[in-house]
Amino acid sequence: MKATCRREPLLSAFQTAASVAPVRSPKPILQNVKLDVTSGDAVLLATDLEVGIRIHVTGFEVASPGSVILPLARFGPILRESTDEMLKLETDGNGTTIRGERSEFKLPSENPAEFPSVAEFAEQKFHELPSRLLRELIRRTIFATDNESSRYALGGVLLEFMGDKIIGVGTDGRRLAKMEVPATSVGGHQTESAMTIVPAKAMQLIERALTDHDAEVQIAAHTNEVLVKSPRMTIYSRLVEGRYPKWRDVFPSRSGSSKIELPVASLFSAVRQAAIVTSEESKGVDFNFEGGTLTLSGRAADVGQSHVELPIAYDGPALGITLDPKFLSEFLRVLDPDKTFTLEIKDAESAAVCSTDDGYGYVIMPLARDH
Repeated sequence: MKATCRREPLLSAFQTAASVAPVRSPKPILQNVKLDVTSGDAVLLATDLEVGIRIHVTGFEVASPGSVILPLARFGPILRESTDEMLKLETDGNGTTIRGERSEFKLPSENPAEFPSVAEFAEQKFHELPSRLLRELIRRTIFATDNESSRYALGGVLLEFMGDKIIGVGTDGRRLAKMEVPATSVGGHQTESAMTIVPAKAMQLIERALTDHDAEVQIAAHTNEVLVKSPRMTIYSRLVEGRYPKWRDVFPSRSGSSKIELPVASLFSAVRQAAIVTSEESKGVDFNFEGGTLTLSGRAADVGQSHVELPIAYDGPALGITLDPKFLSEFLRVLDPDKTFTLEIKDAESAAVCSTDDGYGYVIMPLARDH
């Protein structure tokens, strides 16, 4: 292989691919990124056998096609520390040479044929949607997943593919986030009763690797894998095995609930203030609604007390509920700070339901009031 390339596009793509490669592995070759160069294309491949990525790299001029294994620990720093705009890459089977204007590096290289294959996207059935919507779905659900649980299904985001939409759900058993986005089904793609639970690691990769420049994204689900394709890349992931909770049952009956519209930015600030004096043993913040005011109160032995008032548009009966401020803060963090959302509360023992006007719902189980 012999090629000349622009350094910055290669660095950007290499860093994304490198995030997939395992730090430790019984298969040392996985701790590398493979570069495939043809006469018209250059593709970086990385995998840990659970998640894989193929990224097309622009800015290559190819003298002779071929493949090369690039070691993370050495090739990444060369790209990062170099100040050259253009680099020349050449491999002769014994090693790889990287030349800049005033620099030259020679690295040993492994046999490219030993690198595992990474799935390509050759699907006839899939859902298509704008990249920004898929990223938003991930951002609004992934924080509610639970990688510490022995229930492995909670360590991923459930995706449900329907005719004109995709629903994403994340839960750790104490709160649940659900995002619904419009999408187009191609070839009759839908999951019906199948469980498509995508591991959090893969969802983080998809959200980080995609940009708004990717425009339309195609996503296809199978029995044990999911594939995501943008114009620049394909991401593959095995699915999490296990049964996901019946998430629709978590959303409580709305009858008898009070609906309160709340401003995102000012509530986020008030929650952070009230949480300052909470502790791991006494983590709850009391939310009391009465007479056009929301009062937030926190207290913990040996830490102190907080009392924060927020004017709100509520003139209904007095209501109180105790919530984990971390759970509410993580919800507020993924919203537009200039917007409002609706909070539905029935009583201190029932789940609080937050919703927005763009298909986002969030359920928080209350904490026991200790006074």
